[in-house]
Amino acid sequence: MTVRKNSDPSRRMFASIPLIFVVQQISEGFVWVALQSTGHDLMLSISAFIFLLAAVVIWPLMVPLSVYLMERVKSMKRVLLILIVLGILTSLYYASRLLFYEIEPMISHHHLKYVGDFPKTYATSAFIAYAVATLIPLFLSSARRMWLLGLLMALSCLVTGIFFKEYLTSVWCFFAALINVVIWLIVRDEDHKGVAA
Repeated sequence: MTVRKNSDPSRRMFASIPLIFVVQQISEGFVWVALQSTGHDLMLSISAFIFLLAAVVIWPLMVPLSVYLMERVKSMKRVLLILIVLGILTSLYYASRLLFYEIEPMISHHHLKYVGDFPKTYATSAFIAYAVATLIPLFLSSARRMWLLGLLMALSCLVTGIFFKEYLTSVWCFFAALINVVIWLIVRDEDHKGVAA
């Protein structure tokens, strides 16, 4: 719906976010299936990799870049460029963890947990950078209702961090996928604004 509703090339990347969430959530569904039955090691590896690739590598870059591309205020675009650089660095950090360390998905207390043998030295700093790169652009954007998306994403991160800290990657992505309806509202509003202009 968001891709079909969008008529502006500058919003194409932002409008495609729900499609990536679909692939991400379907891949985690395959992780659940593979973990609950034997003989699906390859499916487990591939689906976990796809889920984590989207969750920790794509989003820190895609969110600030997609907001940057649709931003019309030049001074704000300069600030967003800084967040894009932060997003690139964050994506590279998480990509290196995905490529060089073993990450094992497991079911724990009815949730999915991703356990890795990577060093935890920069884990907190990397998560803060991730949160800044994926949340702050939504509050800086001049697009109507983008602040609402930012608020819902921030609240869902806070709730997940408080109640589901061990399962943050899986549960926050689930909440974020549900919040995608706001992306449709933003694309629709921006499309109407463009027609009116």
